[in-house]
Amino acid sequence: MGHCQFPRPCTEGSAYLSKTCCPPWKDGSPCGFLSGRGQCRNHKVFRPMSASRVRQFQDDRLDWPRFYFDSTCICFENYNDYNCGQCKFGYYGEKCNKVKTVVRKEIRQLSFVERQRFFSYLALAKTTKSADFVILSTGDRYQKNTYRFVDASIYDVFAWIHYYSMQPILRNGSLDSSYNYAHRGPAFPGWHRLGLMFLERQIQLLTGDEDFAVPYYDWRGEKSCSICTNELLGASNRDGFLDEYSHFAYWKSICSGFNYPNAYCQNAGDENQMEKLYRKPGADPRAKRLPSFKDVEDTLKWKDFDRPPYNTESRRSFRNALEGFLRPSDGTTLERNMHNLVHIYFGGTMSQVPISGNDPMFILHHSFIDKILEEWLRRQKGTPEDYPENDELGQGPDECVTPYFPCYRNKDFLRRSSNLGYTYSKYQGL
Repeated sequence: MGHCQFPRPCTEGSAYLSKTCCPPWKDGSPCGFLSGRGQCRNHKVFRPMSASRVRQFQDDRLDWPRFYFDSTCICFENYNDYNCGQCKFGYYGEKCNKVKTVVRKEIRQLSFVERQRFFSYLALAKTTKSADFVILSTGDRYQKNTYRFVDASIYDVFAWIHYYSMQPILRNGSLDSSYNYAHRGPAFPGWHRLGLMFLERQIQLLTGDEDFAVPYYDWRGEKSCSICTNELLGASNRDGFLDEYSHFAYWKSICSGFNYPNAYCQNAGDENQMEKLYRKPGADPRAKRLPSFKDVEDTLKWKDFDRPPYNTESRRSFRNALEGFLRPSDGTTLERNMHNLVHIYFGGTMSQVPISGNDPMFILHHSFIDKILEEWLRRQKGTPEDYPENDELGQGPDECVTPYFPCYRNKDFLRRSSNLGYTYSKYQGL
């Protein structure tokens, strides 16, 4: 069920010590080699980095996953996963030769039965311990001998991936918060695209429902959050916590209350130290509204996927406008809008961006951000060739998306979603 860090078999015994992550498939051979599914390869999958960059940046996530593993599986044909035991996204069947495309709908387009199924599937993912992966916990990022691998539920693994990728980068012995692997550069749309695909596939595998698709929330032009009701994503009480009758009233946030840049979520696995979800839509004076229909159309007009300097100061950049560091209308004024504005608007857990994946609102929000990316790819006929060469850490076109197994290149996700196993419904003209 993989695609993610850290595969449980790779954190146990000789595999971790030998820096080899090539678990056997059910035929008993590493990566299912005897069955023609894949093979274990040393060094060849990863893009080499210059010696100067390696010396300058000691971060464990840089040049993923070489800090942890030198050898991983390379899967053949339509096989995929950390041991080539599953199929590539969009493929199904024992031999991964069946194609299926699921449709992601706006949450208000779902029938009552479909909505209840979605909420029950999330509850199952939140309460089912992942059999295939564990997460990293340490009180000192500088000391590898303090690292522990901790059990977590499938949903908490998803939320933790975002937290782990957003921690400041270790550079020249100090932590630099101006960089991270999930945001602030051209990897932003594809990184989150892969995250949603991971969760969607995990729920399909967990439930046996291969037609499951994550919904989206089209927030364009809303004066208040219309889905913040107990029938949908949950109303908030006066203190900002979700109402006791909402679907997520008793959910807790992994890594909440622990925001120390020199450590990784030391309280992971200890539910007693986790905070409950909370939201305060519209309470932050910096975000009294959600992005408008015009903001989205203005974002879509920028023809270049990204532009120099490929960070938060990029002008006339579709990616920077979508991420929300740029005013969509003029493409030159730096301001909070689009993706960033939505996180700020919801306040609470969503506004604490590293742990925001704990709130299911994150899924619906980013599914709509992904739909906007899909619309840009359609209008501009975008391809992986539009992904720019750049020197931003972890953002290069051929660098592996942190922290997934096997290696997915950043540029691999700049392609139409139908090639990845899903499409979007039409809603409000988009």
